[in-house]
Amino acid sequence: MGNHRIFIVEDDRKIAQLLADTLRKYQYDVAIVEDFDRVTVECLAFDPHLILLDINLPSYDGYYWCRQLRQHTMCPILFISARSGDMDQVFALENGGDDFITKPFHYEIVLAKIRSHLRRSFGEYAPSQSERMVKLGALHLYIERMELHVRDNIVPLQKKECVILELLMDASPKVVSRERLLEELWDDQSFVDENTLNVNMTRVRKKLTDYGIHSAIETVRGAGYRFLPVQEET
Repeated sequence: MGNHRIFIVEDDRKIAQLLADTLRKYQYDVAIVEDFDRVTVECLAFDPHLILLDINLPSYDGYYWCRQLRQHTMCPILFISARSGDMDQVFALENGGDDFITKPFHYEIVLAKIRSHLRRSFGEYAPSQSERMVKLGALHLYIERMELHVRDNIVPLQKKECVILELLMDASPKVVSRERLLEELWDDQSFVDENTLNVNMTRVRKKLTDYGIHSAIETVRGAGYRFLPVQEET
């Protein structure tokens, strides 16, 4: 698992350096952000396989930077924060994060989570490196690009929106259970509020409606969701 690149966005220089030193012992290539007004620029220049991101940062918080980074990369983003409230963790996930580690932390836990996410994204559990595309009627979903092509329109997606559409479109017209969606969207469901999935589903439906795709996602009470035959606006 060595030689993967990890980018650290942490304003406590002592914690950032300790994390970097620990990760380098396990043969990871590590970079620490230098300019907190240029997080996205520095991150993309380093081209990391995984990002460790604090919430309390100068200028803009970690939620903001996560949203910015998600426009350019699908690599795992792990929040590391002293905030321990359920809603802080929900906000982290809803803004594009993949996991949440609470300070103070054990380095063994951080390393285990890093290994787990790298395996799923780049290791033996990773999908094929060839570009994946799901087609359903006039819709073409490009997974790696996080784009939905609707006729001549290209709709940019956030990571969780892309996951929801991939599951529903691939299974259509079958129902996808809420449990399956939660399992695919979040590694740890213990702190995910029941309303969190509803919020993400609403965002997906709005994007479809904005591009003339109406009533495509049906809620099946007590079961889950189903992607219906596409009704396009004429």
